[in-house]
Amino acid sequence: GLIMLVKDKGGDIAILRTMGATSGSVMRVFFIAGASIGVVGTVVGVLLGVLFCANIEEIRQLLIRITGNENIFDPTIYFLSQIPAEVDPWEVVAVVAMSLGLSFLATLYPSYRASRLDPVEALRYE
Repeated sequence: GLIMLVKDKGGDIAILRTMGATSGSVMRVFFIAGASIGVVGTVVGVLLGVLFCANIEEIRQLLIRITGNENIFDPTIYFLSQIPAEVDPWEVVAVVAMSLGLSFLATLYPSYRASRLDPVEALRYE
């Protein structure tokens, strides 16, 4: 998605460059945009995941009430009378660290491409 953003904003990047923006400042703009998307996605994902995990039995009971089927997770098949869920804080921290690290790494290439955009070529095709 960020690569497409760089392609769509080629003319705007070229105008910024002709007005005196350095390649480093253009790279920073796109890195911050990509990193903010990664941070927001990670935070929302962690919150939803922890809430879901903390309330998994209540969600199962709600599904039973909605469908009227007592055997959504049939204990004779799954050998469980309730769904077990345990949040390991170290696993959550590891997943958050990997998610943030990968999202930051994924922003490097598009931001590098944006910083190396030639203003003359970008404005020629606009």
